[in-house]
Amino acid sequence: MNAPTRLDRYVALALQIDCDGVHRDANRAASGPRMMASIGRIDQAVQGAKRWIGADLKLVVLPEYILSGPPWGETITEWTEKAALAPDGPEYEALAAVAQRHGVHLAGNGYETDRHFPGLYFQACWVFDPSGNRVLTYRRLISIFAPTPHDVWDKYLDIYGLEGVFPVADTAVGKLGAIASEEILYPEIARCHAIRGAEVLLHSTSETASPNLTIKQIARRARALENLAYVVSANNAALTGIDVPVDSSNGYSDILDWHGNQIASAGAGQSSVANAYLDMAGLRAARRRPQMSNMLSRQALELFAGSYASADLRRSNGLLDGGKLKIPDRSYFQQRQADAIQRMVERGIL
Repeated sequence: MNAPTRLDRYVALALQIDCDGVHRDANRAASGPRMMASIGRIDQAVQGAKRWIGADLKLVVLPEYILSGPPWGETITEWTEKAALAPDGPEYEALAAVAQRHGVHLAGNGYETDRHFPGLYFQACWVFDPSGNRVLTYRRLISIFAPTPHDVWDKYLDIYGLEGVFPVADTAVGKLGAIASEEILYPEIARCHAIRGAEVLLHSTSETASPNLTIKQIARRARALENLAYVVSANNAALTGIDVPVDSSNGYSDILDWHGNQIASAGAGQSSVANAYLDMAGLRAARRRPQMSNMLSRQALELFAGSYASADLRRSNGLLDGGKLKIPDRSYFQQRQADAIQRMVERGIL
């Protein structure tokens, strides 16, 4: 496949918008219309942003789990049935139409099913291009609340391969990689995208909103400068439908340049303020220039491969039993973490 004609400069937007959770809905008959209504609000917001910012707006990133909110006590089966999207379902068709209608790359995050793993859902980051094609699907790898590819690792690798675990989309707005919410705290995930060429890290998040420097704000700066990459991070505005104060995760969406500088930031509320020009030509020139700050080129990754491979902390395939898929209850995720901690104690790490 020929590489697309890449833009040297364009505007990216971290679109801060309300998340209307489906928790109050008893079933898909009720949650489905709510999610479609949320897509309608997204459509209207993108339309307004395009009109306000102008034709240079080419990339829009939405917050985490924007159509559903997070699971909040539901079983895996209940959440799968109520909130997880089918890859060929009407919600994704509607999102693709939004991208196509407004001529943008539209990125976001939610929960989706996979025919290879019936009964489970994964938290997925996705990107639709201006033609309405889905060009990126990344499934969250580290979660304390949801199944991940690591829980079905052998089968997942057989189906999708390692490039499917760390996908990078080569698009007109650059090489895109996605990071889900809390995963911004783990440098290995961003680095695995960067060594596959990712220039723009798309961070859909739902996080504590504070004028103080939070742990995720610190992490975004680190991920940007250590990988010489832009980070576009969209946080929720109001989060409704669950019993937490609705403004707990409201605000401070931002964009970081490859020096780790915050070049745009939103306050609270629904907002298109977190937008900025991305100088892709400048980024590519910096990545090709030998210099002390070019950390991506200086990192000798093989130094650490043996230590990582032999660590054996959080074990894979916890939801595969002799190759057979298991549907967990919620206690599985805490037990998985406790098991890793116990091994660390036994080895003297802790």
